[in-house]
Amino acid sequence: MVSHLSNDEFFSKLTPLFDSRREKDHGSITLTQKCFSYDTASNSSIAVASPPNANAPTGDLTDILAAQFPDLAPDAPMPLLIRATNSKGRAKRAEKIKLSTIVQPDQLESFFARYAEICKGGMSALKKRDRSKAKEKLKAKKRKMGTTAATVPQGEEKK
Repeated sequence: MVSHLSNDEFFSKLTPLFDSRREKDHGSITLTQKCFSYDTASNSSIAVASPPNANAPTGDLTDILAAQFPDLAPDAPMPLLIRATNSKGRAKRAEKIKLSTIVQPDQLESFFARYAEICKGGMSALKKRDRSKAKEKLKAKKRKMGTTAATVPQGEEKK
């Protein structure tokens, strides 16, 4: 089980993660976020629903579904799980860095303000993608299409 960092610890480790990427010529950093659902598997009080009866009122079905899947209709806003990795695969598993934190709903605004600043700073090191080869291929294709189109003008057919 991975322990989650506090928000401040997460930010203090996220900045060096971006810096380590900046020092190298290539690499990726993966950022993910999702709703954090509490572990309800230990809660054995949830009853298994039987197939809905055609005569049963829809309110009963809603109650059954809410009991089985509490995350579908939460009463209060749910916290977010934020993760960051340096995207190292199985071959370099020892070098893989995993960071995660849980952000409570009342802290979202201040968290995302700081998160955005760190991400913008980290993305400044990214290089613009070299598309010159793709442009050359496209120009060559257009020239080739242009020569075949010149022999038979559009709209006119061979007779």
